[in-house]
Amino acid sequence: MTAAPGGTPARRRGRPPRAESAGTRDRILAAAREEFSARGYERTSVRAVAKAAGVDPALVHHYFGTKEQVFAAAVEVAFAPALGAPREIAEGPLDQTGERLTRFFLGIWENPATRAPLLAILRSALDHETAAAVFRRLVAAQVLGRVAAHLDLPDAELRAELAAAQLVGCALLRYVIKVEPLASADLETLVARLAPVVQGHLTTP
Repeated sequence: MTAAPGGTPARRRGRPPRAESAGTRDRILAAAREEFSARGYERTSVRAVAKAAGVDPALVHHYFGTKEQVFAAAVEVAFAPALGAPREIAEGPLDQTGERLTRFFLGIWENPATRAPLLAILRSALDHETAAAVFRRLVAAQVLGRVAAHLDLPDAELRAELAAAQLVGCALLRYVIKVEPLASADLETLVARLAPVVQGHLTTP
């Protein structure tokens, strides 16, 4: 190993020490969410993500691979709070599923800490087909498929998708487009209005 000026051993190029790995990976993911949010999927590059994270582009490729894989990882992290949705289906009476799921979903969007990364990723998914495909795969595999598995009813997948469409449509109008009076409506009012509709999609014969 060569020495840096002053006699300090120079760090070799390549993989970072293990102690730095988790922090570096998290910094890259945070930078990716910001870049995808600000620029959209099409105009975001691995080089731009690396620059925002303060790392070499080779490190982005090392941890995640292609831009699509970087986006997929960012989606998974941003979407992590929503992965509890299948549990809301499984725990409790089936005839109260609509209220539990509606309250759970809107609760994620009401919390600024969980809303911000979701907004960032959702905007990219709406902006580019590749990003939308990544988003669809994650949602279908991690949420909708698992929700459908708990229903044990005919057309379970369609039911889960219709319920999701109801909730996601509300989120888009309330938190992204900010249509009034929906944008400023009381949360309990929304739950009271939406829950029976979601319940109908999930369990009505």
